[in-house]
Amino acid sequence: MRDIPIGTKGTAALTVLLEHTANRFKDSILPQTFATPMMVLLMENAALNAIRPYLEAGESAVGSAIDVEHIAATPVGFTVTAEAEVTKVDGRRIEFNVSARDGKEQIGRGTHRRMAIDLGRFNERLALKAKA
Repeated sequence: MRDIPIGTKGTAALTVLLEHTANRFKDSILPQTFATPMMVLLMENAALNAIRPYLEAGESAVGSAIDVEHIAATPVGFTVTAEAEVTKVDGRRIEFNVSARDGKEQIGRGTHRRMAIDLGRFNERLALKAKA
């Protein structure tokens, strides 16, 4: 992994469809609003997009922690855009501030951490675990 500058940003966007709503993930009586797990996914994708240019061939980064608030509801048809900004790099550990907006307002905010991994070693360890 090459050095990642503090302040590096990435984004990810998604148009909210019925399959992204809270009533599909949790309780069917909930309104058709953008689900928190989908917001988290979008924030994680924004973080990965921020650092992707700094990863070497055979490397990626996996989420290791997330602490977010989902502060506003978003109806079907809106486009949600998440942004992640690198705030700290400590070896393979990368920390981010994350946020999400739906075109009208901020709908989420928080922090996220990812760990850079060597995909070959990661897959070897995963295969060993599966055999055990």
